[in-house]
Amino acid sequence: MAVDGGLLAIDVLLVAFAGGAVGAALGGYAAYGLAGLVVTVGEIARVTSGAGGSPLVADSADLANAGVTGLVGYGPVLGPHVAFAGGAAAAAYAGRKGHLDTDFPYHEAKHLAAPLGPRPGALAVGGVFGVLGYWLAGLSLRLGLPWDPVAASVVVSALLHRAVFGYPLLGRLDTDLLDMSPYRDGDRRMAADGDGARSLAGRYVVEPWLPYQSEWLSVSVLGLVVGVFGGFVAVATGSYFLAFGIAATGLLFLTAGVERFPVTHHMALPAGIAALALPNAGPTVAVLVGGAFGVLAGLVGELAQRVLYAHADTHLDPPSVAIVVTTLLVALLDLAGVFQQAAVPTVGLA
Repeated sequence: MAVDGGLLAIDVLLVAFAGGAVGAALGGYAAYGLAGLVVTVGEIARVTSGAGGSPLVADSADLANAGVTGLVGYGPVLGPHVAFAGGAAAAAYAGRKGHLDTDFPYHEAKHLAAPLGPRPGALAVGGVFGVLGYWLAGLSLRLGLPWDPVAASVVVSALLHRAVFGYPLLGRLDTDLLDMSPYRDGDRRMAADGDGARSLAGRYVVEPWLPYQSEWLSVSVLGLVVGVFGGFVAVATGSYFLAFGIAATGLLFLTAGVERFPVTHHMALPAGIAALALPNAGPTVAVLVGGAFGVLAGLVGELAQRVLYAHADTHLDPPSVAIVVTTLLVALLDLAGVFQQAAVPTVGLA
């Protein structure tokens, strides 16, 4: 499939550019939801055919053999590092240019449910960051860095789009980063009108990622439930990614405006990987380990949203941070001899 078998394969770079542009046109959440749907279909096909292991590949020359998951859902077509990250970068660009004027209660650059349509500038930004995301994930895989390369690429891409478009990397640091009560109290920032008068009509002082999913206890319970589900699906099917795909598909409901829809793909993925990393344990132990990783991922995601999202101007994806941290732990436990797994690279630490 690839022209030169490397990260500079022209055909794959064109696909990644198109994938990032699609993410900009559809909006980041819709693109991620579509990726989840494709991963679900791809993993069902892998399970049915008896294929095992991880669909991730380190070289573009192997994409033709990566299956639907590795090529489309988690690869250079709709992979989150391409389409979702491209959509997030395009939203940051559109927010800076003032192209968005909706009733979104936060900074418009965070509005990943809003499709940007056929705006050439937004499509170009999405495409460029789609290529960048493909490069970042491919480089991570080639170096064997000990985390999920797709999630790591999403995180780095978000930091880069903040730097490129002139947003603070971490947002406001003059407040208690972990305190979400100002949002519940309705506290807003001071805003100036055309005459210079200032009033409490600006953005919320704190902008929690999902206000209905921003309490430590609630995300812990949700993580346990999703982790048990993800662990069971992984043990029953042998697929690292099937539960993740099912959970990520739920972002389509979030895009459609379904209220209080939980976002859980970051809990399902590490749960599935951890459950399959104990081949000599019984299914009950494996599922319980999946539940523990689901809880950990939920808590890390909540910490990430409080530190990296709630006080900032653009979307830095809390689930991707959670996946990076939990898969790093999987890699470390693998190197320590506790786990045996093939989903997360460990060469970079060996």
